[in-house]
Amino acid sequence: MSFRLAAYAVCVEGGRVLLARYVSPKGEGSWWTLPGGKVEHGEDPFDAVIREVAEETGCDGVVERLLGVDSRLISAAESTAGTLHQNVGVFYGVRIIGGELRPEPNGETAESVWTPVSEIAGLPRSVVVDVGIALAQATPASGHVASIRVGGLIRH
Repeated sequence: MSFRLAAYAVCVEGGRVLLARYVSPKGEGSWWTLPGGKVEHGEDPFDAVIREVAEETGCDGVVERLLGVDSRLISAAESTAGTLHQNVGVFYGVRIIGGELRPEPNGETAESVWTPVSEIAGLPRSVVVDVGIALAQATPASGHVASIRVGGLIRH
């Protein structure tokens, strides 16, 4: 089984959320996700989320609060690695304090945009978008929301 620890930024401002359009280097297309990504060995997820926001969007952010943690198993049939995979995502509420939106230099993020929350349901997106928005809206004391199904426009 493979394992990935990732940190994601949920940046909500004026009814809009900051999304990043990921372009698969394997030619699988593109979809929207939250700014964020893999926590490097020895790196604190708190620091990783701010680094990822800067790398992927060109913006500077500050963590306002921990929103929660999502852990999901992805079957070998659904996993791009072809083996059972566990993804643990740490979600933070992040406020953008500076910088300008731009594509990720030499990276897989083609663009970042502020998107009305009401338009997200119609976008091809990663499940982390739905998890992050659910955590931001519900702010559960446990930091956990019910499992969100993958399918249709939502993917792992």
